Amino acid sequence: MGYRIGVDIGGTFADFCALDEATGRLATLKVLSTPDEPGREVIEGLGELGRRFDIRPGDIDYFTHGTTVGINSVIQRKGIRLCLFTTENFVDVLELARLKMPDPYHLMSQRAEPLVTRERVLPVRERILADGTVDQPLDRTSLRRAFDRGIEMGAEGIVVALLHSYSNPAHEHEAKRLIGEWAPDLPVFCSSDVWPIIREYERTTTATIHGYVQPRVALYLASLQAALKQAGVAAEPMVTKSNGGVMTAELGKSACLQMLLSGTAAGVIGAGFAARQAGLDRVMSLDIGGTSADVAVIVDGKPSYGTGETVGEFPIYIPTVSVTSIGDGGGSIAAVSQFGVLTVGPESAGSTPGPACYGRGGTRPTMTDAFAACGFIGHGNLGYDAVTVDVAKARDAMATIAAKLSRGVEQAAEAVIQVAVSGMYREVSKLASRQGVDPREFALLAFGGAGPMLGCFLARELGMRQVLIPTAPGVLSALGGLIADIRNDFISTAYYPLSAAELGRLKSDVQSLTRRAVAWITEEQKFIGSYVLQPAADMRYQGQSFEIEVPLQLDWIMAGDLERIAAVFHAEHDRLYGHSNAKMPVHVVSLRLMVVGASPQPRFATQARRDDRPTPAKQIEVYLDSARCRVPLYRRADLGHGHRFASPCVIAQEDTTICVPEGFAGSVDAYGNILLSLGQ
Repeated sequence: MGYRIGVDIGGTFADFCALDEATGRLATLKVLSTPDEPGREVIEGLGELGRRFDIRPGDIDYFTHGTTVGINSVIQRKGIRLCLFTTENFVDVLELARLKMPDPYHLMSQRAEPLVTRERVLPVRERILADGTVDQPLDRTSLRRAFDRGIEMGAEGIVVALLHSYSNPAHEHEAKRLIGEWAPDLPVFCSSDVWPIIREYERTTTATIHGYVQPRVALYLASLQAALKQAGVAAEPMVTKSNGGVMTAELGKSACLQMLLSGTAAGVIGAGFAARQAGLDRVMSLDIGGTSADVAVIVDGKPSYGTGETVGEFPIYIPTVSVTSIGDGGGSIAAVSQFGVLTVGPESAGSTPGPACYGRGGTRPTMTDAFAACGFIGHGNLGYDAVTVDVAKARDAMATIAAKLSRGVEQAAEAVIQVAVSGMYREVSKLASRQGVDPREFALLAFGGAGPMLGCFLARELGMRQVLIPTAPGVLSALGGLIADIRNDFISTAYYPLSAAELGRLKSDVQSLTRRAVAWITEEQKFIGSYVLQPAADMRYQGQSFEIEVPLQLDWIMAGDLERIAAVFHAEHDRLYGHSNAKMPVHVVSLRLMVVGASPQPRFATQARRDDRPTPAKQIEVYLDSARCRVPLYRRADLGHGHRFASPCVIAQEDTTICVPEGFAGSVDAYGNILLSLGQ
């Protein structure tokens, strides 16, 4: 037995978790990310694991990796130059989108320019009807005309998204075949192959994002495979997926859409594991890294899933872990507008040059600098000694804000923290309203490099009674990727009534999905363990415009138990909207199937209970709640099972700093997790 390695690359740091399969010992590490040379930080981190923990490349049996290459390509608009071929008279599909403004309360709000601009969307004469029958055959002349025009405009790839191809992909596949004859090396992406959902905009924009990033992601994964092989890692690298699972890097080259949100999803999977370990059944995870703050709702250790998550400025409609961006990260830059308004983000200092206090050339004030100026950090190195904190540089950077606000440096720094927290409060409140939950009934699980710094401040504003800090919060996303299951989603459009007359089609469609899922996990992934098939259906009342996803069981479908299927739909509709109508006919729009192969889960040893009182490493001066005060600084390594401590205080560890304001009481559980309780 060797080591299982999980790696997650963020905007500032690359995080590593190494699990000894024989002993259960977990080694963790951070190294600075290298955005200009993606992948180099992985090799540097492996070298550092060898130097610190004597983990050699030949000892690695399993390697999983979360990457931001795909999502960064979209955000930075650095994908390939695409042309989009659509059915004639439907060339405005991306421009029209859903006619929704990004911000309905902003009169000047504008939709983002599509990744494929209007002049590069070209018509093809053909027509397939909604039932899959061919109304007009694919016209080869119009296809050739579109192809020639695309080549003239410098197309580096072509997306083919024709009307109703979810029902019959024949024309898309024929177009791809012909283009392959005319230009064998030109990448061609069919929307029916990427994600065959029923609505035109949703299917087209999803396919467009896939085509936009695929060559760059494929090149990155190929380089990673080569680098790992050269370094002596024999294990086939795995990549984390947006749905919280993993797949082989080889498959990721062609299925890159599935890994766009891999880092954020892996963090939620890690948070679910930590919540189960701590015995908390209702948790709201707070992941704050260098550039963003993300929150997810976790019940009974399981995250919620959905479609339509945003990548950059665009939605994708594949199943993903439901994660919502609610604010800015530790590297987000603070500024004062010409009207004297203090703002934080969205611009970030990233890893290069980073916050001013990192001493890497940054001069603009960030949220991390605000915490340094207030005295919370700067009492040791950060990121496993990757960064030495320079408090003087943080204060110099924050002085520019202080001068514009006519305040002292500490007052300005605390104002930056308050603005960041207020923005997160607003977004969490909106999320809670949409999901019908009360944050006060949840514990806040704070992780990421900056999550434990801000967690208690946000929980205090939201009225949340508990804050959980896991043992290695700064690298929890890497742990999430390490323990994630093999997982994939399949979909087919049904679009027929839930009735006895259509029962044969329902069974046949589910059996077809089952065959695809079994082939994927056994043949493509070569998974030899046990796996689970989890069916679901997108259903609605006849006449409704939108559907809801309803979890089902294979036994119900194969037994033809339509009454039970309908009853589950009525119950889910009532849960979401507060009403249902069992007399109304039900329509099945799409069928879904998730296949899950369980990965080995780490079993951490519990700590012996300690009856002594924790001893602070020293007393430090901080600026907290508009006043200077002296508080104890604890080292996380000195806190053990059974220890209790009061607030205010600061807890320092290698991957983060935990700031505990007045009003919290802390305790350490048997696994070393810190539970902070408000008002106790």
